[in-house]
Amino acid sequence: MKNIQPITPELIYVGASDRRTALFENIYPIPRGVSYNSYLLLDEHTALVDTCDASVREQFLENVEAALGERRLDYLIVNHMEPDHAATMMDVLSRHPEATVVATAKAVQMIEQFFGTQAASSQIVKEGDTLSLGRHQLVFTMAPMVHWPEVMMTYDQTDKILFSADAFGTFGALSGNLFADEVNFEGEWLNDARRYYINIVGKYGQPVQTVLKKAAALDIRMICPLHGPVWRSNLEYFIGKHDVWSRYEPEDKGVVIIYGSIYGHTEAAALRLGALLSERGIKQIKAYDASRTHVSKLVAECFRSSHIVLASSTYNNGIFTPMESLLLDLKAHSWQKRTVALIENGTWAATSGRLMRAELEQMKEITIVGETVSLKSAAQPSQEEQLAALADAIVASI
Repeated sequence: MKNIQPITPELIYVGASDRRTALFENIYPIPRGVSYNSYLLLDEHTALVDTCDASVREQFLENVEAALGERRLDYLIVNHMEPDHAATMMDVLSRHPEATVVATAKAVQMIEQFFGTQAASSQIVKEGDTLSLGRHQLVFTMAPMVHWPEVMMTYDQTDKILFSADAFGTFGALSGNLFADEVNFEGEWLNDARRYYINIVGKYGQPVQTVLKKAAALDIRMICPLHGPVWRSNLEYFIGKHDVWSRYEPEDKGVVIIYGSIYGHTEAAALRLGALLSERGIKQIKAYDASRTHVSKLVAECFRSSHIVLASSTYNNGIFTPMESLLLDLKAHSWQKRTVALIENGTWAATSGRLMRAELEQMKEITIVGETVSLKSAAQPSQEEQLAALADAIVASI
């Protein structure tokens, strides 16, 4: 059964949601599913803006045919060639061989790489090029490395709509409400939006800043991303979040405690530090077990908060592996501008603190506060004073 929704009288949502896939990109857990958004513009000429993932192929193709009716498809606009948006491209073109693919030169190259063939007709566009559909005048703006090199965005000058590719997207399947102002976005969607941005795009802060500057020069009344709800109101709120994230600034002044504990002794010390911070007036402390919390959530939380406590057991004379994985991921995502406190543990050789510090020193503008609290197997009553001193140092730095 078709499931299409009007956005404007001439713009139809033809995407679909997937609640069956467990891991997005085979990495990131998506317990709330994910939407794959595609849009059809109906004018004197018709244009399909991006396609969908293979997981929703049947629903997507049925939607496109229902929205087109008896009309031909004139253009297929490819903003992004990643398979979650391009896997069904050849299905569309096999049904509509008359369609001209509109894409960047790099995207056209990638079509050959993925499918071993090209569309019968292609139109390569670059920065500022335009396409007239009749009433609708489209302008193409390049967005390389947000988050692939071939990415562009399409701006409808007529209705002031930005088709933003992967920018301004989020994890989460759509349940019928298509617009962000129809859902509790801050309460139910923001964490997934942050986790999506930080893990998918977070490494590319400078290219995102470049795109945000381009967007600021446009009169945008609606944002149509490739994942998640469509934005038609309060755009400055969501754009502002991306500005903070892409500048690597913390969203919140607070403390996130992440511990890697084998038998519970490192965990006990980390949680005792949390209690001491609470006694000193720190609110909204968040604590996570690195062994039980997916690293994508930990990375997102480290981006969200201003202060991070890393508490790790020593494992095979190294950092406990879940904590080591987190540090490598943070480095890979260009994490920076944060304050960090350290707790280490080791029965015969506590080396994790020194090794964590060495990893942090390879990152930009990371301030390590207080003295590393070093445990021998378990925290002793005499170490309460050391934990209290570390709590004082963290509070003083907030």
